Amino acid sequence: MIFNVAEAKANLSKLINMAFHGEEVVIAKNNLPLVELVIHKPKSKIVFGLLADNGKDSADECLLADDEELNELFYNSEIEPK
Repeated sequence: MIFNVAEAKANLSKLINMAFHGEEVVIAKNNLPLVELVIHKPKSKIVFGLLADNGKDSADECLLADDEELNELFYNSEIEPK
């Protein structure tokens, strides 16, 4: 159905409900179709770089993982300072 801008302003809630229930709603100006009301479809989440699921450990797991050799150097070192 085509509605002029003035009609659309006066009946916006009705037009939204119509579009939600699958009806084609077009808003026109001077009888020239300008826009169509459609149901909003959320975009998928964008995942960048290390956070992409590639089957490996997540970034948090990689950053928080203990490295035994590094822990040994920091906490159990018996190396004498020069």
